[in-house]
Amino acid sequence: MIQALRRQPSGSVAEGTPVVVPLSRAVPPALAVGAFLKNTITAAVGQRATVSPTLGNLDTADAVLAFEAWAEALLDGLGRPPAMIAHDLHPDFHSTRFAESLAAATGARLVPVQHHHAHVAAVMADHGRTEPTLGLALDGFGLGSDGGSWGGELLLVEATGCRRLGHLRPLAQPGGDRAAREPWRMAAASLHALGRGAEIPERFAAFSGAPLLAEMLARQVNAPLTTSCGRLFDAACGLLGVVPVATFEGEAPMALERLVQRPCVDPAGWRLDDDGILDLTPLLARLDGLEPAAGADLFHGTLAAALAAWVERAAETTGVRAVALSGGCFFNTVLSRLLTTHLQGRGLEPLAPGPLGPGDPAVSLGQAWAAALLLPDLQKE
Repeated sequence: MIQALRRQPSGSVAEGTPVVVPLSRAVPPALAVGAFLKNTITAAVGQRATVSPTLGNLDTADAVLAFEAWAEALLDGLGRPPAMIAHDLHPDFHSTRFAESLAAATGARLVPVQHHHAHVAAVMADHGRTEPTLGLALDGFGLGSDGGSWGGELLLVEATGCRRLGHLRPLAQPGGDRAAREPWRMAAASLHALGRGAEIPERFAAFSGAPLLAEMLARQVNAPLTTSCGRLFDAACGLLGVVPVATFEGEAPMALERLVQRPCVDPAGWRLDDDGILDLTPLLARLDGLEPAAGADLFHGTLAAALAAWVERAAETTGVRAVALSGGCFFNTVLSRLLTTHLQGRGLEPLAPGPLGPGDPAVSLGQAWAAALLLPDLQKE
């Protein structure tokens, strides 16, 4: 059936060649149904994981049909019923409902895996790691184990599960998901966090909704908190006037990255508290009023230095020196390069993502690896 899917007409979201990832230890037969955005599905058994092509976002009929077809194909390829089925924590995703129905029909163990845990576990699978590993998971959104909007996470992943060691200081996300396409909204949220909310209507007068948005922030209405590093990038872009309204996902951070020439560090640009919360609002305050290129240099250099200091403290506390770099923010080659250099300079071991990349297509692999580490006893069944 996999060959048949690969021969579908050009333009079908089900096209593509699966990626085979060798595993460092045998795992029980498993199916992992991936993320909501840029979905993939992974079937793993023995020392081999097969990852579908990227099937799209699971909010279209075509993507859902491709998802179900590839799930059937990969299940056939296992040669026996799965012992476990791994899925995201979000209860409303089509993939979660599919996993629940399949588990009920097959008797497989259902294993929920938090989104950022899966990101880190994917890098661990790429490197054959089963031992405790620190993980930076930096992206746009994933449902947290506390029900919140996560996306700037420092984790410790072990065979027994995942522990959140820290996170970025939460920022309000006015208008919810709309803020991901309108960086000026996250810039307004930054001014509010800095105690300068009264400046929002005049500062963003070009946007008709600015006065209402300022009121939303003041009253904490339709402005959920997020720890997302992606939204932190958007805030920087909005403050610097770089793509205040985007036409596609990631447009503003990509434009900001292209402006970088000589990254520099403001040592006072962050605070790290005893609870592991990394606060970058001092950096956001510095960006306001800078020219875009200077701001891009300062933002990238300071963010990388702050993240390295954050990881170093966690390494000292836990005794774990290896850190997986995961999540879509690591498509930013400037951030990845700077952070890798900082970490290596501190005697830490940064682990880069494998062939699936740092983004959501790797989540299904991470779900499968995390579930296999949690439930090794199923190999004997």
